[in-house]
Amino acid sequence: MSDNTIEGPRRILVTGGTGVLGTAVVGQAAAAGHEVRVLSRSPRSGSKEGGSDGARSVTYVVGDLLAGPDAALVADVDAVIHCATTNGRRDAEMTRNLTEAIRRAVPRPHLVYISIVGIDDIPFGYYRAKVAAERVIADSRVPSTILRATQFHDLIERLFSVQDRLPFVLVPRRVNDQPIDVPTVAARLVELATGSARGRVDDIGGPEVRRFAELADEYLRARGSRRRVLAFPIPGRLGRALRAGRLTTPDHRVGTVTFVDHLAGRG
Repeated sequence: MSDNTIEGPRRILVTGGTGVLGTAVVGQAAAAGHEVRVLSRSPRSGSKEGGSDGARSVTYVVGDLLAGPDAALVADVDAVIHCATTNGRRDAEMTRNLTEAIRRAVPRPHLVYISIVGIDDIPFGYYRAKVAAERVIADSRVPSTILRATQFHDLIERLFSVQDRLPFVLVPRRVNDQPIDVPTVAARLVELATGSARGRVDDIGGPEVRRFAELADEYLRARGSRRRVLAFPIPGRLGRALRAGRLTTPDHRVGTVTFVDHLAGRG
């Protein structure tokens, strides 16, 4: 999956760099020898140095993408990996401020945005916000690359774990998913950030397409639980889109870490 990688270390700014995906992106970029800056809304303890793997420094910079465009935040960086989210509430606004900041910067850094597989066809509020953010990026005409990935293993596990106090686990009926390992997505984002802007690239998904009921069974087995899995129908357009496999991308399987591997800590 080489993308005309530019030789030498890069200066990469990561938004949302303290989240699940962002943390993995920061670690992998630093380990690859890049100079990483993590955008944080509150002050952090300065910077930390990489270890014996040759990683360069990771520096935390204070800034708020919801406060308006700030070209200083993206000054002197080669790429921005945009992982920050407001859970959909103000994602488009935040992304618009970021693209405007990039548009004002000289030279303009390469913006890499992480999105979600299937968001065009699934009528869900957070997905609509991701579509809107993608449109902001496309309309801005800044050098950009958009990667869509399937659901993370961590999210699927969390969907089940929040039901731990119930006598059963509820899952959508006849719906497939293709969960993917977070480090695999992080590695792809770093790879894209070290190449030239490519617009929308191929989606990526995990190595297996599985029914939600099967994933729930695996979760319960890993927990040593004998609880039942109850599948319920999702009506309307949302249900039709989910049953049609819009959460999956079977032709673009990436990585080898399965959901069972994740549960066993083999990621």
